[in-house]
Amino acid sequence: MRLAAWFGFAILATAQLWGSAYAETPDDSLRVYAVNVVKTPLFNNQSTGYGIYLGGGLVITAAHVVGRWPFLTRPHVLIAGQDLPAKVIKQGSFEQIDLALLSVNDAQLPVSLRLRRNPLCKQAPRIGLEVIDVMPERTTRSHIISPRWIVAKLRGRFNTLINDVEVSGSGLFDAERKCLLGIVSAKVSKFIYRQRNEPIAGDRFAGYFVPASTVVEFIPPALRP
Repeated sequence: MRLAAWFGFAILATAQLWGSAYAETPDDSLRVYAVNVVKTPLFNNQSTGYGIYLGGGLVITAAHVVGRWPFLTRPHVLIAGQDLPAKVIKQGSFEQIDLALLSVNDAQLPVSLRLRRNPLCKQAPRIGLEVIDVMPERTTRSHIISPRWIVAKLRGRFNTLINDVEVSGSGLFDAERKCLLGIVSAKVSKFIYRQRNEPIAGDRFAGYFVPASTVVEFIPPALRP
């Protein structure tokens, strides 16, 4: 696909435990919801991505973090110091809906985590909104930008963007309400504007995320929070 010239998957490098390198901030309270999703393809090295714990044993991540054939990659989830086998409840695809819903045995989780329910934002993302990207080892801040920052032919598909590229499967939270705003999926090339407002394709990227409204619709009705 020629679209590959304009966007790419967010980096899925093996997670590194950088927590000790970052000072604790108020945003770090959200890290309780962040998990690692590990897959082990046949004849390949294990790789680690990210996901977000929703509560009730459910984990949401990007579909391409799990891989196209999860029965071969045997995903499991690292959460609250536990390494738990994961069952794929539902999986989309990067080309359609880049989400995968996993379940783990929450009886093996601490009581404090079993009682938690991660609220999903009900408000639509708005331009300029400050967001927190959450991973097990750290949090970072960014803000939502207009789709006008990317090439016109991609705006219909990649219409929820943040100013920075984050790692696939990590969770974006509304910095004020602390609700889950979406799941990071991909990076998309930005325009760089010159003096006459003539856009050219640049080498800087925006981060695309699957919004909470799509996450809610993706979750089977019987399992929705």
